[in-house]
Amino acid sequence: MVIAAPEPQATLKPRGEQRVVFRGISWDNYVQMLEMLPLSRGSRLTYDDGVLEITMPLEEHEFARCLIGRFIVILVELLGLRIKTIGSTTMNYPLLKKGAEADNAYYIQNQPLVKGRQIDFNQDPPPDLVVEVDITHTDIAKNQFYATLGVPEFWRFDGQVWRIYALQSGVYVEVDRSPTFPQVPKAWLYSFLETAKDDEIEAMRQLRSRWQEQSSSSI
Repeated sequence: MVIAAPEPQATLKPRGEQRVVFRGISWDNYVQMLEMLPLSRGSRLTYDDGVLEITMPLEEHEFARCLIGRFIVILVELLGLRIKTIGSTTMNYPLLKKGAEADNAYYIQNQPLVKGRQIDFNQDPPPDLVVEVDITHTDIAKNQFYATLGVPEFWRFDGQVWRIYALQSGVYVEVDRSPTFPQVPKAWLYSFLETAKDDEIEAMRQLRSRWQEQSSSSI
């Protein structure tokens, strides 16, 4: 029997997001709110069976989100994989009464299936990898949320700790390495983010250099 990994507990940290939570919101009301909001908005909505959380990301959140995205794209390039980035595209699942605008979402293994066209979440599989940055407390149990959607791999970053979850028997278990990038130690992301605070270009150079060194030593 696979035991689901527990939800990470929030600790006192600098504010990375502002959040507003509404309860008792019907699916139809949620959809109406989505349609009323401007396309250029900076907020992100997550709807979980009556609970609607609106997140307004702040600088620390956006720094981590963007740099983790860059980290993923570089690894895809180095591994010779393919990728379709859908960012914070609204993923609505009416039958599950769930809707999400993740920080980052990607098709990698299933990229050939969805390349060159818009995703239809009624027919297409969910993204292969979803990333959420939650520096402040979220009222949505996101492990359970994305496991229900069937997302195979889920990354969570709270500004300090990077957690990797793999879907097994319908629940997430925490793993030491990404199933998509098993060659990459966790220390690489921490080093990448720390270096990027001073020099983002140098962080990218160092990541590529580490990959080349590892590849050379394995020959």
